[in-house]
Amino acid sequence: MQLTYVLILAALLFCIGIYGLVTSRNAVRVLMSIELLLNAVNLNLIGFANYLDGQQIKGQVFAVFVITVAAAEAAVGLAIILAIYRNRDTVDMEKFNLLKW
Repeated sequence: MQLTYVLILAALLFCIGIYGLVTSRNAVRVLMSIELLLNAVNLNLIGFANYLDGQQIKGQVFAVFVITVAAAEAAVGLAIILAIYRNRDTVDMEKFNLLKW
């Protein structure tokens, strides 16, 4: 597979993630959009690692690190969202005003 196709797919995923991040008011959708952004970065890492030097696995190792950070982020983010939902009975981002004065 050519690097161009991988970069186009990664750019498409990144654009979808940015669109979901900007337009969504639901906190779970925001977390899903962040996951799309991180998956686009993983595609770039693996694509460039394969294109530049197919014998070394540097890009794949970084992608595994990004996946572990994304899993931790999803777990912590969902825990925070559940805690806020229990207190406020909503997951609407516009109504999260816990830190305002």
